[in-house]
Amino acid sequence: MIIMKKFSLLFLLITLIVGLGISGCNTGNKKSVQNTQDEEKQLEDSLLNLVQFQTFEYFWDGAEPVSGMARERIHMDNIYPQHDKDIVTIGGSGFGLMAILVGVERGFITRQQALERFQKIVAYLAKADRFHGAWPHWLDGPTGKVSPFSKKDDGGDLVETAFLVQGLLSVAEYFKDGNPAEQQLAADIQKLWEEVEWDWYTQGKDVLYWHWSPNYGWEMNFPVGGYNECLIMYVLAASSPTHPISAEVYDKGWARNGAITEDTVYYGLNTVLDFYEHNDDPIGPLFWAHYSYLGLNPKGLKDKYADYWKLNVNHASIHYRYALDNPKDFEGYGPNQWGLTSSYSMRGYAGHHPGKLDLGVISPTAALSSFPYTPQESMQFLKYLYLEADSLIGIYGPYDAYSQENNWYLPRYLAIDQGPIPVMIENYRSGLLWNLFMKNEDVQAGLNKLGFTIDDN
Repeated sequence: MIIMKKFSLLFLLITLIVGLGISGCNTGNKKSVQNTQDEEKQLEDSLLNLVQFQTFEYFWDGAEPVSGMARERIHMDNIYPQHDKDIVTIGGSGFGLMAILVGVERGFITRQQALERFQKIVAYLAKADRFHGAWPHWLDGPTGKVSPFSKKDDGGDLVETAFLVQGLLSVAEYFKDGNPAEQQLAADIQKLWEEVEWDWYTQGKDVLYWHWSPNYGWEMNFPVGGYNECLIMYVLAASSPTHPISAEVYDKGWARNGAITEDTVYYGLNTVLDFYEHNDDPIGPLFWAHYSYLGLNPKGLKDKYADYWKLNVNHASIHYRYALDNPKDFEGYGPNQWGLTSSYSMRGYAGHHPGKLDLGVISPTAALSSFPYTPQESMQFLKYLYLEADSLIGIYGPYDAYSQENNWYLPRYLAIDQGPIPVMIENYRSGLLWNLFMKNEDVQAGLNKLGFTIDDN
């Protein structure tokens, strides 16, 4: 239990109520346009504070106690039909590390509290199962042993490892110039980072492979190429000071010798890159615009294949326009309810995106984590949730998904959906995580190797 928890939540709720109350006290001709704008800004800031606090709490009070890391899922109904509630997620924990930094900066916890949690997590990760330096998709929280994601997925998961390392490097940047204990934390993180054998996961070829198993070897056979959520993996692999990949692996594997640029126009906007490699439709789920960009700042970021800011703004905007058009005539879709991404659904976990895989399910993380790209449209959604549909909100923020069309929701959360919300909102508000991650000297060298440029304008 954190010292400031109850006070912080009470303060945020009071701030929100006061913001609404001011509106009722300045009626008629006495209310100026400036007053109205100030009140609206106060309301919006209060809502952002509240959703950031609640989603941060998933990774703080909701953490698995032995490891201090993020539980894969938290079900408030205490029904876990498939997986034990003590499973921790590697990628989701990377998001959680960044959410905890948000908690420090927003005053939800102290810097010392965060340091102690990070020390616990880093010590645990150093002893947990690893496979050529890469962690598995899931760990059993109490033991640190691999918990298979599927039969053959019982070894290293390089994509999940990349999401974790993105968070670890952000933490190291935050603490590296601090007191001796903080500097030691940064050094311990650097050691973990340098132990990941990114180049080994190429099998000596010009592409990175997602999985390796000590029992099944490379049988998963998943070379990662074409646009999806995995850009950060290639950036980190190129950035490694000890086990780097060459630029050719990026160009031939990820970019498929330039075929990645075969874009299309959807809802009047260029997709910028080719989403078809992994979809039957022109655009992907919105988590593709979030996971790699929690630390990797797309503003002004370009290489010979894409303008990454345009890519992500268009991606989110297409989802918004799709909801306005609502081609399947689903109940609720519109300017206040939009955004599709992989999440829970009436059919279990599903990969929602515009087109054939649209089941009428809206996942709050989609619009809320898109705040940097679509601030006005994301704020409309945030206001709808908290001011009109608060039954969809629990102690850790908005529940994972809902469907008005099917009159369905469950009081359940997933780490990989809650984590991007406080982080991307903070990047929208202050650029905190973007600034930290992009300062890392290894990352800067890797981006330079791959031919990225950053336009400060």
